[in-house]
Amino acid sequence: MIGVFVGSLLGAMGLGIPIAFALLVSSVALMFFLGIYDSQIIAQNLINGANNFPLMAIPFFMLAGELMNAGGLSKRIVTMAMTMVGHIRGGLGYVAIIASILFASLSGSAVADTAALGAILVPMMVKSGYNINRSSGLIAAGGIIAPIIPPSIGFIVFGVASGVSITKLFMAGIVPGILLGVGLTVAWTIIARKENVQVQPRKSLSEILRSLRQGIWALFLPVIIIGGLRGGLFTPTEAAVVAAVYALFVGVVIYREIKIKDLYNVFVNAAKMTSVVMFLVAAALVSSWLITVANLPTQLISVLEPFMDRPMLLTFMIVFLVIIIGTSMDMTPAILILTPVLIPIITQAGIDPVYFGVVFILTTAIGLLTPPVGTVLNVICGISKISMEDIMKGIWPFLLVEVIVLILLILFPSIILVPLGWFT
Repeated sequence: MIGVFVGSLLGAMGLGIPIAFALLVSSVALMFFLGIYDSQIIAQNLINGANNFPLMAIPFFMLAGELMNAGGLSKRIVTMAMTMVGHIRGGLGYVAIIASILFASLSGSAVADTAALGAILVPMMVKSGYNINRSSGLIAAGGIIAPIIPPSIGFIVFGVASGVSITKLFMAGIVPGILLGVGLTVAWTIIARKENVQVQPRKSLSEILRSLRQGIWALFLPVIIIGGLRGGLFTPTEAAVVAAVYALFVGVVIYREIKIKDLYNVFVNAAKMTSVVMFLVAAALVSSWLITVANLPTQLISVLEPFMDRPMLLTFMIVFLVIIIGTSMDMTPAILILTPVLIPIITQAGIDPVYFGVVFILTTAIGLLTPPVGTVLNVICGISKISMEDIMKGIWPFLLVEVIVLILLILFPSIILVPLGWFT
């Protein structure tokens, strides 16, 4: 069964079929193998896959991201970081890291954050003499902080597929996300010593205060989202609506960069991005249903039985498997296909599902930086106009740091679980 499913999936992808349709092809192949083919089952599971209330958060967070870019919130975050650390040697790299963390707390999408930051910072860094491969690699590595720090689209999808509390996942991702930023800062500090670049002039106190005053409206958004979730004022889905309405209000009323005539294009772009993600989710949930019907989780549990009393070793094995899968599969389908298989295993092994969710999402996020599929890599290559070979030369130090953070989370689960107790 595994051979039929994986073989048909990889075969369809090898023929150039989009991943959502490849998932449907593999589902049909598995249904024929099991002798239960029925087109109505496929249609019904497609509809049920998208008809899920927590998934409503995805279109609203997508819309919030579009509104932030169009309304000037993203630009002001970069300006604010520039006034504070731009004068330090390698300052634009620190700007990229700070902006990545702040962007992550606003949109939750690695691809969207990488595209927005890359378009703003790559030309600036190249003009100042920074190595384009290193600069692009840093921005790409910073982009995958987005699926870890709330609000995270990856956590939403995992929560829907596993039944784990999305609010708890959001809270558990805060410290690991900050650790990723700290790790990138350490790596960039070492690298920046060798960069022969122009240093930005130090900004005056009045300029710093002005940038803070202009950017404060953007900084309020993560405070509202995390504070509201922590205080039980709204659910993650309602938080997404709040984020979209807030971004619309700031862009139209405060910054006045969004005109009424611009709203049509903003909503259409958000709808296009949402439709791609939601169709992918629906197609993957068809596969997830078939995996459950085929009883693959139970079979896998029996194979992994010797490791059930060694949770740390089991977690390392699962992470290694997910990293391999991540080289050829995007984040969302990987979450939706693997979650129904892995959740029964980690539950039986006594691993906290919220803790596992953070480790699992970080592992799939690292997959966004591994060729050949690596979505974030392809985005930054398109923005920087460099080859995949060049971006791999630039990104490896930062990718290594993020893998080290992942290993630390596995070796010391309290890094996630202790702060989770504080926040919840």
